[in-house]
Amino acid sequence: MMETTYENNVLTAYIKGEIDHDSATRIRSTVDAMAQSLRPQQLCLDFGGVSFMDSSGVGLVMGRYRQMKLLGGSLHIQNASDSVRRIFLMSGLQSLGVLK
Repeated sequence: MMETTYENNVLTAYIKGEIDHDSATRIRSTVDAMAQSLRPQQLCLDFGGVSFMDSSGVGLVMGRYRQMKLLGGSLHIQNASDSVRRIFLMSGLQSLGVLK
């Protein structure tokens, strides 16, 4: 499940529940379509409502990072729990500068 807002050229996706292969595919489709349409300067993925995440979440972030670079924008991750943050850190995502 996910809700989105678009304000001041920032598209924010508030992700809730579990991120696995199926949910990551749905999130990816929705976020990609909105980013292509709105062309925001910044995409913010809010992980505050995420209760579980497997490696599909890392793929979700990497793909959105690439997409935003192609659109000339940036990606930021916010409100990641300690367990989600650990997965991001183990995957090396901190080197992209997207973690807040």
